[in-house]
Amino acid sequence: MNTMKASTLLPSRAAPARAVAVRAAEAPAQAAHINKTIKKDEAKVVDVCVAAAQDKNQVAYCRCWKSSTFPLCDAKHAQHNKETGDNVGPLLVKKE
Repeated sequence: MNTMKASTLLPSRAAPARAVAVRAAEAPAQAAHINKTIKKDEAKVVDVCVAAAQDKNQVAYCRCWKSSTFPLCDAKHAQHNKETGDNVGPLLVKKE
């Protein structure tokens, strides 16, 4: 059986804490398409669902992940589509 002294396993004093800096990756020069396969022949993909239990007549939900009011749509997809040629649009939920 191989044994070691405790002094070789444990340092005599605690090691100093290390600081780690984390940076977000830089955005590519041109943003990529969000919608890669759905209804690419349409100018903008907007799907409509009907819901009975809803206070408002219509609610638009973001699908581009760029909205400052996420999960609600604030039409940021329009700028994204213009910059990238993408065709992403909101999900509209309408009152029955």
